[in-house]
Amino acid sequence: MSGTAPFRPEEGYVKYTADHKTAGAVEPPLWKELNEARTRLYDLGLIGALPNGVGFGNVSVRVRDDEFLISGTATGARRVLSPNEYCMVNSVNIEENRVTTSGPVRASAESMSHGAVYYACASVMCVIHIHNRKIFDAMISGGRVSTPPEAAYGTPELALAIASLAAKTGAGGGASRGVMVLAGHDEGVLSYGGSVKEALDLILDLYAQYTGL
Repeated sequence: MSGTAPFRPEEGYVKYTADHKTAGAVEPPLWKELNEARTRLYDLGLIGALPNGVGFGNVSVRVRDDEFLISGTATGARRVLSPNEYCMVNSVNIEENRVTTSGPVRASAESMSHGAVYYACASVMCVIHIHNRKIFDAMISGGRVSTPPEAAYGTPELALAIASLAAKTGAGGGASRGVMVLAGHDEGVLSYGGSVKEALDLILDLYAQYTGL
């Protein structure tokens, strides 16, 4: 079974077009570690769901080349996910505003953003997207690395901005880790690293620094 569907962000979904093929769950080597990291972020309130049921925050891990596994759409309210709640993103085309996915569920709303990081920096193995008001506001006011405010959620402009920032991080074989605040995506913060632990530790450092908890 397959299908193509454009989604609307005001309903908690994405603007890009997704070509999705229903397929069985996969469990790449880093899946368990990724899922445990997601649960830890859920417990801190950095991943979850709003009262209206719209989820926020997601995690992904590179599987091969530019393909990656990402937590599925409409899974934010669940503390612990199973392999059946993850989706493979097989390709991302920023210019055409299109992603191709396969799995038991459709991909998370921020798949284009994750794909932009993997495309821009080959040494990145994990991307984490969280939402937190205190961290977001502090990073904005502190002049931390940021996408342009006019680069709105779910647009090619945001994905291109993310790719540009990630490419600078990894230029010349340099560091494969970093954090950025998504100024045009309220409360959105992105981290990435050469391992799940590296990407997670960056978020935990922000949490400790800016929330006082």
